[in-house]
Amino acid sequence: MARLNWSEIAPEGAKALFGVHHYVVARTGLPAELIHLVFLRVSQINGCAHCIDLHNRDLRKTMSIEKITLIPVWDEVPHLFSDLERGALAWAEEVTRVSETHASDEAYAAASAAFEPKDLVDLTIAIAVMNAFNRLGAPFRLPVAATA
Repeated sequence: MARLNWSEIAPEGAKALFGVHHYVVARTGLPAELIHLVFLRVSQINGCAHCIDLHNRDLRKTMSIEKITLIPVWDEVPHLFSDLERGALAWAEEVTRVSETHASDEAYAAASAAFEPKDLVDLTIAIAVMNAFNRLGAPFRLPVAATA
């Protein structure tokens, strides 16, 4: 069943959301690869096919397919991910699952140790905006570029 194109129906809302996305990608000090890594992991957790496809493609430009394949189990292969990447992935999972985790003091302390204050806030904004995109992409079934 065809679903609504949310960005065409609410262009002002889409513009606002894409403005936050632009801030994260172009105006923070976070490395682009780290941002796409977090975007992909958040999208995997939320089950947004469009965003998984998109951010997988973004990461393939700079990261090996072997490493990308293991993102869902990053904590089982710590030698493949830098300290910064592990810190970002852990915080992304904690914030994305906030209704379960309540952003625990332990997770916050770990994230605060891994990131400077501004970077931690920007990382959290990145996580939040991708969660917002996933909550539009999944229910409205945005198409994927992948083909059989």
